[in-house]
Amino acid sequence: MRKKIILLFFFININGLLKAQMMQVEHDSVVIKDNRMQMPLFMQNRDVTILDSKQIESMPVKSVNELLASISGIDLRQRGPWGGQADVSMDGSTFDQVLVLINGIKLSDSQTGHNMLNLSLPLSVIDHIEILRGPAARVYGVNALAGAINIVTRIPNDNEAFVQINSGSSFQKDTSDGKMFMNAGVQPTLTLITGKTAQTLSAEFNTGNGYRYNTGFNNNKFFYQNQTTIGTNGKLNAMGAYSENHFGANGYYSAPRDVESEETVQTVLGSLDYSYRHERWKIMPRLSYRYNKDHYIFIRQRPEVYQNIHESNTVTGELHSSYSLRNGKLGAGAEWRSEQINSSNLGNHNRNNIGLYAEYRHLLFQKLSVSGGAYVNYNSDYSWQFFPGIDAGYWLTKNIKLFSSFNTGQRLPTYTDLYYRGPLNIGNSNLKPELSNYFEAGVNFSRHFYSVKGSYFYRHTSEFIDWVRAADTLPWQPQNFQVLNTSGWTLQTSWHSPSGWLAAHHAGINLSYTYLNQNVQASDDMISKYAIEILRHQLIGNINISFVKMLDLSLSGKYQKRVNGNEYTIADLRLSYQWKVFQIYADCNNIFDTQYKEIGTIQMPGRWMSLGVRFNSKFSFKSKASEN
Repeated sequence: MRKKIILLFFFININGLLKAQMMQVEHDSVVIKDNRMQMPLFMQNRDVTILDSKQIESMPVKSVNELLASISGIDLRQRGPWGGQADVSMDGSTFDQVLVLINGIKLSDSQTGHNMLNLSLPLSVIDHIEILRGPAARVYGVNALAGAINIVTRIPNDNEAFVQINSGSSFQKDTSDGKMFMNAGVQPTLTLITGKTAQTLSAEFNTGNGYRYNTGFNNNKFFYQNQTTIGTNGKLNAMGAYSENHFGANGYYSAPRDVESEETVQTVLGSLDYSYRHERWKIMPRLSYRYNKDHYIFIRQRPEVYQNIHESNTVTGELHSSYSLRNGKLGAGAEWRSEQINSSNLGNHNRNNIGLYAEYRHLLFQKLSVSGGAYVNYNSDYSWQFFPGIDAGYWLTKNIKLFSSFNTGQRLPTYTDLYYRGPLNIGNSNLKPELSNYFEAGVNFSRHFYSVKGSYFYRHTSEFIDWVRAADTLPWQPQNFQVLNTSGWTLQTSWHSPSGWLAAHHAGINLSYTYLNQNVQASDDMISKYAIEILRHQLIGNINISFVKMLDLSLSGKYQKRVNGNEYTIADLRLSYQWKVFQIYADCNNIFDTQYKEIGTIQMPGRWMSLGVRFNSKFSFKSKASEN
């Protein structure tokens, strides 16, 4: 296995440097779209990673889940691939401690974090993804205890039609019916510019019989976005999304007894906001709504044996504002959030959350950038809490920047933690929120064609929630009985070819390594259900090569080793050919046919081959007057 990873990264470094080039990606021009005070990436004093649309398009992936798996520090643990159920953690956190957002709208699921990545977004509508490592209470509020992932959709500039069709197989057969394992998908997207309005309408339909017994799926998504310019200073944004994800859940929760289980998760997301800019002022009120239905059947042929139906509704109102000063910026705002659940197992519950924040950023001597602020939170179940934070960045030279920060965060218990009732698991309504203190420091070096970033962090998590029991005869129950101290460091480097060098070829290389260490302070009298399985080592690399103007190669590799000794190497490949408005591509996922597991006893797919075609064309409307 070690030989495979050595050969893979030898190819990335040597073959890429000698033969290739890649289009330059100007990340410094990207503005971080958080809910507070938006600013360019180069002004950030925290560890922020950007994955842009060009990178997304070139990678051999078919879902947001698979995209996130390629980012340093993120541990994506899938129960089902191709957009099926997955848990996302960051720098040794649990899956409930990372907040996922779409355009700054929180997708935090009050029922369980298992549904957080049931996203209604086709890849074609994503402009970029922002990954903020570390607690983000003063940026995004509660539930961003270990970090946040903000998916930003693109606002179209042209009338455009896009269609993608793909199909793939492992060429292995299901022994239960003799059918070959296959999947297929189609994704149409239409963007329209009419006057002062920009609209996007997209859909995605995926289906397949899985990769082992009872892992078949049907995944349908619909997305609509509208941005209308009002006057010279205002913009009205509306968004609506729906997804229905039905899948076989063989071994997902209680293997080996749940061989015949199945699950359906439906999610509705809607938002309406208005942003107004006038000279130094910006103000943005927003209203959003999220509905989620989770229907689990233990034996699909006999639903009456055992099933759970959970329906949750979340309504959020927000008001954000900022004011620009000569050398700084002041931000302030408030939000209200109502979470309600109606469940056959968890019962009927609701809770309200009110948050107030203020933050100030200042630039001193054109070299020192300092920002500080706080988020004050009131929850109807847990009263008032206060979360301060501060960060600073100093430019030693125009190419070298030092940065450091101290931030705090919180994670509220889910309704599953609090109220679940089952023969082997029982909730605990006396749980307290998890709390964290986080320190990081690092250095960022960048030139025109390459960059290097190194950082160290330490996170102290108190009131950590884990499912435990004192004896094998007792049911599992969550308790606030652990304290976690997690530390680690990351080294990231990227290179892209200089403009005009071997002009017919382009290439780019990205490498990252993350090391984690975790100390658990807990009672030896309790048995943990979810053993801490953080990644000790994570090595990720990818290269994109254009051999000629129309032929592109993308190679991604990942080596991971967990503290329990579980290690594996995964490599994916995409070869694409562009001809006018068409692109034909071939993917090979898991090139080495690695047999590996990410969660429990669930075996992940081996080598998988796919073919796809894309059609992408811009068009314009011609009025009758112009024709005459």
